[in-house]
Amino acid sequence: MHCLVVKAHPLSESLCSSLTSHIVGLLERAGHTVEVEDLYARGFAPALTVEERHSYFDHYAGQQASAEIERLLSAEAVVLVFPTWWFGFPAILKGWFDRVWAPGVAYDHADDYGPITPRLNRLRHMLVVTSLGSPWWVDRLVLWQPVKRVLKTAIVRTCAPACHLKMLSLYKSERLSPAQVDRFMTRIERAIERWPPPADAVAAA
Repeated sequence: MHCLVVKAHPLSESLCSSLTSHIVGLLERAGHTVEVEDLYARGFAPALTVEERHSYFDHYAGQQASAEIERLLSAEAVVLVFPTWWFGFPAILKGWFDRVWAPGVAYDHADDYGPITPRLNRLRHMLVVTSLGSPWWVDRLVLWQPVKRVLKTAIVRTCAPACHLKMLSLYKSERLSPAQVDRFMTRIERAIERWPPPADAVAAA
C-alpha cells in the first residue's frame, strides 16, 4: 500500500521521532511505499486562512495546502504519530485536519447543509500512535478516550467509512523504561503486520 506517515512533534530527539523512524522502517521492510509528513519540519501552518474559510461552503481554496492534500489523497493507509496534550491533538495536527481534510477533499457538503458525503474512499487503514503523560485509567475511565472518539466517529467514519482505525496509546510516557518502549514498538509491529501485503507480493505468491 501507499502509506502516509504524519508526525506532529517539534523535537527531533523526542520519543515520537523515534517511533516514527521505527514505523517507517517497518513499513518499508513490509514492501509498502512510504511518504513522511513531518508537520513541524515542513513548517506547516495550522491556522485556517481567511480565504480558506470564506470558500469552505463553495469551492474550497486549498492551494496553500495543495501538497499536503495530494499526499492525503494518494494514501491507502495513514499513520499518525503525535503526543496527546491536554487530552487532545497538538495544534499543528488539529490544523492539518482543518486545512487538509477539507470539503472537496475529504468530504462533500450536502446542498441543504445536512449529512456530508465521504470522499476518502481510497483510504483503508489508519494507525494512530500517541504518547500521554497520564496513566491509562485517566484517559479511558475518566475522559473516555476523547482523541479516539473524535478520530473514530467525527473524522474517519465520516470521511473514510471503509477505513479501519487502530489506536495505540503509550501512557506515562515521561517515566518509561527501555523495555516498556520496546514492548510498545512490538505492538506497533503487530498492528502493521495485520495490514494486507502489497498487491505485487500477493501476485508473486
